[in-house]
Amino acid sequence: MMLSDNLRGSILMATAMCAFTLNDACMKTVTSELPLYQTAMLRGVFTVLALIAISPWLGGLTLRVSRGDRKVLFWRTAGEILATAFFLTALTHLPFANLSAIMQALPLAVTLGAAVAFGAPIGWRRLTAIAVGFAGVLLIVRPGLAGFDSWSLLGLASVLSVVVRDLATRRLSPSVSSVTVAFVAALSVSVAAGMMVPFSGWKPVGAHHWLLILSASGCLIAGYLTVVAAMRVGDIAFVAPFRYTSLVAALMLGWLVFAELPDAMTLTGAAIIVITGIYTFHRERQASGRRPMPAAHTARIKGTAT
Repeated sequence: MMLSDNLRGSILMATAMCAFTLNDACMKTVTSELPLYQTAMLRGVFTVLALIAISPWLGGLTLRVSRGDRKVLFWRTAGEILATAFFLTALTHLPFANLSAIMQALPLAVTLGAAVAFGAPIGWRRLTAIAVGFAGVLLIVRPGLAGFDSWSLLGLASVLSVVVRDLATRRLSPSVSSVTVAFVAALSVSVAAGMMVPFSGWKPVGAHHWLLILSASGCLIAGYLTVVAAMRVGDIAFVAPFRYTSLVAALMLGWLVFAELPDAMTLTGAAIIVITGIYTFHRERQASGRRPMPAAHTARIKGTAT
């Protein structure tokens, strides 16, 4: 049976989100026994080596980019490093599903960031949905209440850092390939983590640690490749909401692997974020159907920088 482009795209997006969530689970498990930056560096080394190995099948790897792209790539890389540091630190202290629920606010934050930074059109309906979605985040974080966990602020800092990364990505020209972007990100994170190792310490790495780190690296690459593939087929507004598959995967892994179940307020906040996020994608689909898509944006979607 032939699958439609939308169905193939949705399957690829769901696969990507599950792969990213498995990566997070592996990292949370191994960082309970090994220092955070040691683990991040080792994962980064494996990721870099794997990207070099598979780059011929992904269109080739080149580090020669234009001066304008170098500046944008700098800001993207800075966002990537900060997002990784904030996220992994929060991951070692927060329940698995709670942090995943906070990260679901990312599409809403990117939509708002694009409106502020680029003047992207955003109507009052989407703006209202974003405000409601952020109210859902507050239900999870609960600032000033008994259930407040200060580590949740690192999760929010990670969201803001990813917004910087993604908005910078939108400014990259289509000539910068996906594998180049991934390679620079992985190498930079690995080097930054390596610089922190003398301050965080080093512990002997056992066979099960290597297995988890290799699995995390493999899931990270698989997630990246499938999310790129997902954005190349089907209607983006149809495919994008399947990003929320990661929350379902996180809830299941949190229960099965870490014996963690979020409370009712966290689940309520997560539901609000998901519903408002899907509504925002729906409104974006309607809005994009009423205006022509710029050629550069089309090239970026079909091409490389994601």
